[in-house]
Amino acid sequence: MNTEEKKVVWSLQNNKRTEAERNVFKPTGVKKKQLTTWQYIVISLLVVLISSFSLTFLAEESSKICFIPNFCFQSKENIVLHTLYIFGNILIVLLAIIVAYAIGKKIGDKIKKE
Repeated sequence: MNTEEKKVVWSLQNNKRTEAERNVFKPTGVKKKQLTTWQYIVISLLVVLISSFSLTFLAEESSKICFIPNFCFQSKENIVLHTLYIFGNILIVLLAIIVAYAIGKKIGDKIKKE
């Protein structure tokens, strides 16, 4: 058997592509930009803030929100405060889920060790 013969390459395209077309998908050596943890956190907070701003327009009727008896506002009149109110509520729910997950994971690890 001659070692100089080309290997048979199984291809559905019957070797119709040129070498340049084959090399299109090879790595170029340029690293992709990696986002840091803080960048992910800031981007996710911005997404939550924008979504809470859009949620203020979905409510058809105005609601009165009071933090303390002296500090109340209407949702349709003060959109910025209402947006921050919704944003805070979403953050509280997300933080509660994260804390519950962390506690559950610690309890699960303790049970696995026993």
